[in-house]
Amino acid sequence: MKNKVTTADEAIALIREGDVVCTTGFVQSCIPEALHAALEKRYVNTKAPKDLTLIMCAGAGDSKGLGTGRLHHEGLLKRVIAANFGRMPKVAQAAQENKIQGYNLPQGIISKLYRSCASGQPGLFSKVGLQTYVDPRLGGGKVNTVTTEDIVKLEVIDGREWLFYKATPIDVALIRATSADPSGNLSMEKEALTLDCLAQAMAAHNNGGLVIAQVERIVEQGSIRPKDVKVPGILVDAIVVAEPEMHRMNYGVMYNPGLSGEIRVPTDAIAKMELDERKIIARRAAFELPINGAINLGVGAPDGVASVAAEEKVTPYLTMTTEAGAVGGVLAGGSSFGSSANAHSVIDQNVMFDFYHGGGLDLTCLGMAECDEHGNVNTSRFGGKLNGCGGFIDISQNSRAVVFAGTFTAGGLEVDIAYGKLKIVKEGRARKFVKNVEQITFSGQYAAKKSQPVIYVTERCVFQLTGGGLELIEVAPGIDIEKHILAHMDFKPIINKPQPMDRRIFIDEPMDLMSELMNLKLSERIKYDADRNILFLNLEGWSVRKKSDIDDLRNALVAARIAAGRRVNSVVNHDGCRIAEDSVRLLCRDDRVHEREPLSDHRALHDERVPALENAGSLGQARTGTAYLRKSRRCPRGD
Repeated sequence: MKNKVTTADEAIALIREGDVVCTTGFVQSCIPEALHAALEKRYVNTKAPKDLTLIMCAGAGDSKGLGTGRLHHEGLLKRVIAANFGRMPKVAQAAQENKIQGYNLPQGIISKLYRSCASGQPGLFSKVGLQTYVDPRLGGGKVNTVTTEDIVKLEVIDGREWLFYKATPIDVALIRATSADPSGNLSMEKEALTLDCLAQAMAAHNNGGLVIAQVERIVEQGSIRPKDVKVPGILVDAIVVAEPEMHRMNYGVMYNPGLSGEIRVPTDAIAKMELDERKIIARRAAFELPINGAINLGVGAPDGVASVAAEEKVTPYLTMTTEAGAVGGVLAGGSSFGSSANAHSVIDQNVMFDFYHGGGLDLTCLGMAECDEHGNVNTSRFGGKLNGCGGFIDISQNSRAVVFAGTFTAGGLEVDIAYGKLKIVKEGRARKFVKNVEQITFSGQYAAKKSQPVIYVTERCVFQLTGGGLELIEVAPGIDIEKHILAHMDFKPIINKPQPMDRRIFIDEPMDLMSELMNLKLSERIKYDADRNILFLNLEGWSVRKKSDIDDLRNALVAARIAAGRRVNSVVNHDGCRIAEDSVRLLCRDDRVHEREPLSDHRALHDERVPALENAGSLGQARTGTAYLRKSRRCPRGD
């Protein structure tokens, strides 16, 4: 049996000029560093191989020269197809200076294109990227003027728009595993993620190419159990055993058995976040978490949501996921981002994107660099920097609901939180709410057309996406709309009747988030006055986030009606109540509903208005214009 173990230099010497090379890695994890280093060394010493095409999904480097950042040397790369350029800034600079061709495509698309290559398909049809900069009508994902070939095409099938992404055949796959036997069977017992290694290896092998695997150790032939083999030896051409420093779990961690699944680690001791602007944003975003739902969190302000969920003890009722393939557990941050401690399972990255693209996510919370009046968000190219979209487009376009989270301004923002109020001590230097974003990474108009629920959470206010653009729906206590919000925006949002952000967010103590998310106190919002036969329903500040919220409200009302023992009239206070856009139609269930209008608009929802009552029982005084006499009527066909 052939022994495939060799040195990094000998393996890399097999790469030819003009080859298409793909590599694995996610942010700072699972990177075949020894192979990247050997390729860099060969080129520096020999000026060969030249004019390579590099294909990669997420950024694989430390942003300082490691990982794919090693491949910046002039002449080494001719073309780059990547989801992220931020982890290899010198390569990004070369692209911006028109020294190399470049395409910035969604991470999930590139991940799934490996499978297209492996199966001999010409490419991939998807709706991912429609009406963003990846759409050929908005640039087709090209990052500069020397990039002229169209690899994304707009197609109309049965009257519906699709994007067709052209597959690029793979010549060389650089992958990574933990163990290999001499014939090349690979296992990943000490890896945090499996990523696309199998699909990449199959894509290169089936194209008559080369598969080079970096591993930590060689084990006896046949000692890896068949079901533990992640990449079979028939696909592998060369095995390179890396030095420990070149085979770190990630750049910040040599090895963490809790991230590989070798052991389960205690998670009760997660450090409590300091009450600052980042925690305020995370706390407000946490109010959108769907119990028993599948959730994805981005980097930056969004990853604070996991800490808030742990602090509020709701983590066991949520399933956090990462686009890299981790399902469940406690999502890791920093250099370990993408992995999870005590994960329920780890699946291949391309399979995770099948789940995301198919609508499996209930909620995603993502960052935002720029946002405009149409609700468009830019995270891919701004301030003269080519960062790339990563999985942002794949995730944001297909999640049932989206929360964009970030500070209202950037660069030096300082705040003070005291006595349940927010004070802006020093304003950030850069505006994030602009007239038009530099590049559309998320299309607000496309989302509105689909009735996708989208909110934009900052430390001082919350916006909601509507068909007419951004609407200001919540304002932090202590914040003046004119002075602290409108004065620092390049456009004026829709303003109807914004409500105060929940005061609990600004007090450094538990918020009882569990009761909020599980509607445990919903019955306390219902009071019945037997003398007047009126049921008082106080929905002030309540949110319909998902279908189960509607079911909970219906069950509570039915229980109250049964307890009353007769048909009742009702007075409803909707002040600050919000219904997620995609949940509005669910209100037509049982063919009994009121006119279909967002509650937050305070329009005529019912047949007959009545004056606000002086006394609404123990619910307190109803605000003027928010108390209505409720009469059912049939839902018009089609609503």
